[in-house]
Amino acid sequence: MARIVILGAGIGGVPMAFEMKEMVGKKHDVTVISDTPTFHFVPSNPWVPPKWRKPEDLKIELAPVMKKKGIEFIQKAAAKVDPVNNQIQLADNSTVAYDFLIIATGPRLAFDEIPGLGPKGYTSSVCHVDHAAIAAEDLDKFMQNPGPIVVGAVQGASCFGPAYEYLMILETELRNRKIRDKVPMTFVTSEPYIGHLGLGGVGDTKGLLESALRDKTIKWITNAKIDKIEPGLIFVTEVDEDGNDKKKHELPFKHSMMLPAFTGVDAVRHVNAEGLVNARGFVLVDEYQRNKTFKNIYSVGVCIAIPPIEKTPLPVGAPKTGYMIESMVTATAHNIADELAGKEPTHKATWNALCLADLGDTGVAFLAIPQIPPRNTTWSAEGKWVHLAKIGFEKYFMRKIRKGISEPYYEKLILKLLGVTRIKEKGE
Repeated sequence: MARIVILGAGIGGVPMAFEMKEMVGKKHDVTVISDTPTFHFVPSNPWVPPKWRKPEDLKIELAPVMKKKGIEFIQKAAAKVDPVNNQIQLADNSTVAYDFLIIATGPRLAFDEIPGLGPKGYTSSVCHVDHAAIAAEDLDKFMQNPGPIVVGAVQGASCFGPAYEYLMILETELRNRKIRDKVPMTFVTSEPYIGHLGLGGVGDTKGLLESALRDKTIKWITNAKIDKIEPGLIFVTEVDEDGNDKKKHELPFKHSMMLPAFTGVDAVRHVNAEGLVNARGFVLVDEYQRNKTFKNIYSVGVCIAIPPIEKTPLPVGAPKTGYMIESMVTATAHNIADELAGKEPTHKATWNALCLADLGDTGVAFLAIPQIPPRNTTWSAEGKWVHLAKIGFEKYFMRKIRKGISEPYYEKLILKLLGVTRIKEKGE
């Protein structure tokens, strides 16, 4: 009997546990290690600061769900992965041995790379539900004395969608409160153009998002490098297409949310084992989601290493979106099951992207097959239906987590009719 350990319990780790257990049944043990007792539905975090959601609305207690599915749940922080000895050292100095390890930790938020960035500095964050709760407190104070708002993503960021969402959700909330006229808004991003999203754009995301910002009289600065942040002031260097300094900006703010760059988590990035991670601490994987050096280690989600889509004036990472992560999960479950049966891994994730971006009272949807260009399918659209669809998706995904299901048959059928699948066909 093999012990399959999943490190992390987020958008990747929890579905990974469900799908892995479904594949191996009672023949093998599946264990989840997490530093938190709850699953957090991260895509809804931008709704927390304006109080469209409460933090507890986005949390699910994991222990009861895991027990029901026959999965061991260890609620402890991991201190260090030891790939040489096939074990994980926990923060209490205990260890967990594994036959297969799936790293699904998500990222470390690198606020420390820019002075004044983040909840411990002078800007807010919606990367974690607890950060979003702190942002809600800051926004409450802001509403009593409104002024300029600056939202965006710093150099090296790879997750731009939540910044656009938060910007437009705030804009909607300000209009609802009838104080939008008191609040100048600026979007600041390291992207080379609006709607790049770390993907080189998808369909007409450039046109759709630029139009949305113009329509709401929101200014923007692209190719923007954040130098430092002081109380009420963001120092920005705008660069040209060659990355040379072009213009300096000093942006005053009463409220700001800036997405940080990511690194691998400490338990993985500080491992002294060549070949496990890259210089930023992201796990190196092959086309089967497996590490080439330590072949009993797989990885899924934001914590894997993916090179940038293209060269840009400032560092812009490639995002790991929801359905893309789910495709990694399915491929990994099948490949480990194959290995347990004495076969070599053959399943490859499609890395397709199907995304819904809420823009307050409307939204933008896009489909990229695959996410990384060149693509077979590229499509984008906008409308109020996207806002409603994202609300529905939140409820649907959280229901799947509560039920302990990764991919219901009807979801698979509907998406297949749209040409969206998790695993590549043989020969693709």
